[in-house]
Amino acid sequence: MLITLEGPEGSGKSSQIRLLYDYLQAQGVAVRLTREPGGTPIGDEIRACVHNVQNTAMCPEAELLLYSASRAQLVREVIRPSLAVGMVVLCDRFYDSTLAYQGYGRGLNLTALRQITDFATGGLTPDLTFLLDLDVEIGLARRTGGGVEMNRLDLETVAFHRRVRQGYHQLAAAEPDRWRIIDANRPPEIIQTDLRFIIANRLSTNKTIQE
Repeated sequence: MLITLEGPEGSGKSSQIRLLYDYLQAQGVAVRLTREPGGTPIGDEIRACVHNVQNTAMCPEAELLLYSASRAQLVREVIRPSLAVGMVVLCDRFYDSTLAYQGYGRGLNLTALRQITDFATGGLTPDLTFLLDLDVEIGLARRTGGGVEMNRLDLETVAFHRRVRQGYHQLAAAEPDRWRIIDANRPPEIIQTDLRFIIANRLSTNKTIQE
């Protein structure tokens, strides 16, 4: 099973996915944790390039292709092999980030993005996607005030990040069976409880189907 966490900047994805990983391991679930961009040595090099705040000349098309290249490597090197042996894969961002950020945020053609994404992933689709949702201003304030390293996308305008958030909601509305929207403007422990409950139910359902 491939489970992805998505959301605007400062939504707490990275912290929540690490807690989920620890929880599933404690439950005896074979689980793999990874992230986008990155997750492989090649992907980490791409991540350093695409997130470097000095790379102000990077055009949206190059940005898209770099993210897609990292994704292609991650799918083939990590995600598909893990799924093939029955593991649960937790991924901090996946192709929905490209649709939200480069599509709705940058304004690149969504049809073209979907074609490139399909090529990069070989048609792989998450089984379950969480949208950790909160107001853009709150998320950006968390990023700037949290002492974390800023990347190129963090420094975009508030209007850009609002388009990204709206894009996420449109993506979720188009595939309600896959997406679960989680209010990320709550205490982390309550968010984690919600995530665990939904995943436990999904894993239980899958096990019943397989039996």
